[in-house]
Amino acid sequence: MSQDLTAPTGQLPSPTRDMAPASAGRTLVAALLGFFLITLDASVVNVALPAIGDELNGGLSALQWVVDGYTLAFAALMLSTGALSDRIGAGRAYSGGVVVFAAASLACGAAPGLGVLIGARVLQGVAAAVVLPSSLALVRQAYPDAARRARAISLWAVGGSSAIALGPVVGGALTTAWSWRAIFFVNLPVAVLTLLLPGRGTERAVPRRVPLDLPGQLTAVLALAALTFAVIEGGGAGWAAAGVAAVSTAAFVVIESRQPHPVVPLGLFRNPVVTVSIAAGAALSVGFYGMFFVLGLFFQELRGQSALTAGLMFLPMTVLISSVNVVSGRITNRYGPRLPMIAGQLMMAAGLLLLLPVGTDTPAAALAAAMVPLGLGGALAVPPLTAATMGAVPADRAGLAAGVLNAGRQVAGGLSVALFGSLVADRSRFLTGMRESLLIAAALVSLTAIATALALRPRP
Repeated sequence: MSQDLTAPTGQLPSPTRDMAPASAGRTLVAALLGFFLITLDASVVNVALPAIGDELNGGLSALQWVVDGYTLAFAALMLSTGALSDRIGAGRAYSGGVVVFAAASLACGAAPGLGVLIGARVLQGVAAAVVLPSSLALVRQAYPDAARRARAISLWAVGGSSAIALGPVVGGALTTAWSWRAIFFVNLPVAVLTLLLPGRGTERAVPRRVPLDLPGQLTAVLALAALTFAVIEGGGAGWAAAGVAAVSTAAFVVIESRQPHPVVPLGLFRNPVVTVSIAAGAALSVGFYGMFFVLGLFFQELRGQSALTAGLMFLPMTVLISSVNVVSGRITNRYGPRLPMIAGQLMMAAGLLLLLPVGTDTPAAALAAAMVPLGLGGALAVPPLTAATMGAVPADRAGLAAGVLNAGRQVAGGLSVALFGSLVADRSRFLTGMRESLLIAAALVSLTAIATALALRPRP
């Protein structure tokens, strides 16, 4: 599924004219590369997890944190990084984010143990949360003309779709040919190229002093981290963490209801279209990213396939995502968001149920083909649910609503890795846990499809 076109929280003042074409083009390519870089790191790791566990002597819970350390930091901090971009300027925020991302990637590749690797992954997620909104802000600065900006944003989005398609294959190839460490070292030349491209004149907008809701941000991070810990670790420590998550969530709601500039305005959820769209995006992420994690383990741990073969198994599912995103956009423009949202969610639910009978002796071609509806359903549904959210809020809230939507998707993906990982942790019942995960994901997507049909039904 493509990433949401998440705008910064505030609206950056734009110059009255586009940049010179060459300068604007370099800015667009740099922004696309940055988006590609951070999205690739969200998908490239899954097929390398068994190799990481073997070399660093880590169990499944530690490997879940390798994935979720990145995802949850990315999701939670994205609520505030748009405001940070406004405060210091998109160019500075973007460059700083890419530099920190490259440094964290180097630390990941050189990590002597799982503790260092997980810490470096968290730092990568922090940097990614800065890069995403600032990269889009740079595109908006470079193309103030609405028509040219729309085309530029479409090209920018290709960075995310391409990374999702290539991630498993790149991860498998590098892990098989060299080492799992290569999936992090490969970020370094891309980061250098990204920093060299914008050149002079990129930063044209004047930074704005946008308030940061630090209490809200801190309680959000604490709630998400504690909830994830509770699901992954379980036991007495897990129950204690669940209590911390509950208290932090309550504190977050109280703080946001009283803040003049909250990271998540609770009033957004009074609109049923916004609420259902965010819920649908979260359910789709559970189905896509949660099963991405489980299937990556299934291919290697139970079927005995190499990392490269495991990566290639995902290719039929991911290779058509970009083109289906485009088709979905056209359907949405013609018929509105309701039809493609419902169709996409039902397609993903059917794809999840289609995977229930698979086992260790299922032919590889049949298994790869059975995964296709899962990816296509998400690709069909995400653009219209983004459009529905944007169309349901005032223009001055559009960027903030998009940030909440994308953060919700990332959080749901991270929590699904935690939950599904706990279900398949016992290898003797891996297939049972995988089927339970498929049923949970299918039920969630089906429920949000019904909610979409009700909330977006035409008014008489």
